[in-house]
Amino acid sequence: MIKADANIFRHHPGHHHISPAMVVGSILILASLSMVVIPSAHVRAGSYDGEDLAYAILADPSTLISSYYTDTDTIGHRQAGVFTSLGTMHPTNGSTFVILSTGIAGAVPVTTNSYNPGSERGTYFHGRYGYPRDRASLTLVLQVPQHMHYLYYDVQFLSAEYPEYVGTQYNDKLTVTVDSPSQGTSTYIIDVNSGNFVLTAHNIPGTGFDIFATSGNPNGVDWVSTTPRDPGADAGATALVTAEHPVSPNEIITVTFTIKDTGDNQFDSAAFIDNLMFSGYAKTEITSRKTVQDLNGEPAESNDILEYTITISNTGNADQNDNPGNEFEDIIPENTTYVAGSATATSGTIQYNSQENKIEWNGEIPKESSIALTFRVTINTGLRNNTIISNQGIVYWDSDEDGINDKTELTDDPNIDDGVDQDGDGETGDDDPTNITVFAYEPPSTLTEDFSDDTPGGNATQSYQGHQWFETTQKKNKINFEVAPSYHYQTPQSFKIKIRKQNSPQYWNYSFSQLNSQLQWWEAWFACGNTSEEYSLQLNFKNSNNQDIARIKFEYTNNGTDPVQSYVLKLSYWDPDTENWTQLQSNHINGYLFNGWYKIRLQINNSNYIDYSLNQSNQGVVDIKTGRQIHSSLSDLTRIEWTTTYNPIICPIFFWDEHKIGLTQLT
Repeated sequence: MIKADANIFRHHPGHHHISPAMVVGSILILASLSMVVIPSAHVRAGSYDGEDLAYAILADPSTLISSYYTDTDTIGHRQAGVFTSLGTMHPTNGSTFVILSTGIAGAVPVTTNSYNPGSERGTYFHGRYGYPRDRASLTLVLQVPQHMHYLYYDVQFLSAEYPEYVGTQYNDKLTVTVDSPSQGTSTYIIDVNSGNFVLTAHNIPGTGFDIFATSGNPNGVDWVSTTPRDPGADAGATALVTAEHPVSPNEIITVTFTIKDTGDNQFDSAAFIDNLMFSGYAKTEITSRKTVQDLNGEPAESNDILEYTITISNTGNADQNDNPGNEFEDIIPENTTYVAGSATATSGTIQYNSQENKIEWNGEIPKESSIALTFRVTINTGLRNNTIISNQGIVYWDSDEDGINDKTELTDDPNIDDGVDQDGDGETGDDDPTNITVFAYEPPSTLTEDFSDDTPGGNATQSYQGHQWFETTQKKNKINFEVAPSYHYQTPQSFKIKIRKQNSPQYWNYSFSQLNSQLQWWEAWFACGNTSEEYSLQLNFKNSNNQDIARIKFEYTNNGTDPVQSYVLKLSYWDPDTENWTQLQSNHINGYLFNGWYKIRLQINNSNYIDYSLNQSNQGVVDIKTGRQIHSSLSDLTRIEWTTTYNPIICPIFFWDEHKIGLTQLT
């Protein structure tokens, strides 16, 4: 999915006036679209030579007698090309297909003063409003094999004329003409007036025609970009369909594919062509294709929204009626959740069956026409890395016109062979190509916040792989709850805490859900010193429901040994079994914490208990005790509340550093 938001200004000649200065000044750089081009065994990918184009689409190359190609591009015949993949387009036979275009074929990189192949400014090879109009034509002279009576080919038409110029004279056309000595001349024409445009820019990412009006309204003069907007799709396409022409065995026929501008040399269009083949009988069948797009952009992650698009085409010469039972069903993929109200259909009726968790469509498909269905799902949270989201729908249709849907068609492409039998039928070439592999960050065993990359005087934040897991509250009213530039344990900075009653509570906030992890232990180094008056600082470890998990207290007690700094620090935790505070003792007299660095650690012990340990700098662990959790497990930690009920004249200062979290992966 392209996330760039570069824009270009579009205008259709004959509808609005625009000065040359406006034209030049309004062309910006569009983000480059990706294009996969892999050399074919038969032809050179990206080539435009007539013979290469012919071999790229012929199911049986031995039928070719001759071929030739012409276009209006005087620089390099860029209006045609051989491809192995382009966005949602893939070969329907063999490893290659052909694109003919009124602009540059394929999604090529865009630079200053160049034009996106699908853009509404378009590529013109002659004067914008002059003659001849931009045109590309491929002609094949073929020998019809013995016993063959019909010529077929797969075709898809894409155009930036859609949707605003439907019903006008500004309609680029794809015209396919077959000259048969015995059957005469038969013609197949597609443009935006053909009534078969069932796909919008949302459904064709990476094709060069996935453009959107930034205003949200595709009508008239506007800015367009490749950032998806709904509404705002400013181009469209037909479904992939199969066209048919009558021929006779053993004769020599001429097949001509021509795409050309009509009324102007702008607003490009393109045609996908593949699988040119002969058959001994007229086919009546249903074909279906499905694509999927991550609306949040790749890679697919938890909470991303996937949009599925299914096109069902009736390539036969008989109508498919709305028969008893559903004409299409698609079970919502495992590890996803249906987005309410997202199912749409270009005709017929579509619904989400919540009881069976599936999409259902009912309707008719007239001969030589298509319908498009879409629905969206959200990727569930907590999935393991490389989880595959697989989805396949089923079309039910009537093969013998008896009013009963007796045949099925899967929404896969039997010509995409990944070498893996995913549906268990013993074949590797009929699997659904819309599998999505979820990217989930492998949970780290330890997260560290050492405050070294935070701004002194401000709050602290820490992220892992782009997901913020830690943040402190912003200081207010001159409170000292901030990153400190000096006194520290190991790294250059620490976190200073100096709060009174009127400034509490303050918070350290945590979020681990995006990391597919849960907390196992919590620890931090801290420094403190004696003081001259009574004071107490309490840390309340809480879950998302504001329930206490654990409490620890830093309490200053009068030691009576020093009239200036007679109050010394005692560290305790709350034991709900005894309903009292239990002291963690240092190696100093009475277990007090005199000037120096210490580490406090809380660690889960079985399901209901917490181990509290105290580490003294240069001495290791000096005390460890076990107490029952209060209301919830330490794994549910979402915040620590820092609070005091005291307003001392001289408030004690605590410095915190080397704060670490231990994690385990969610199961």
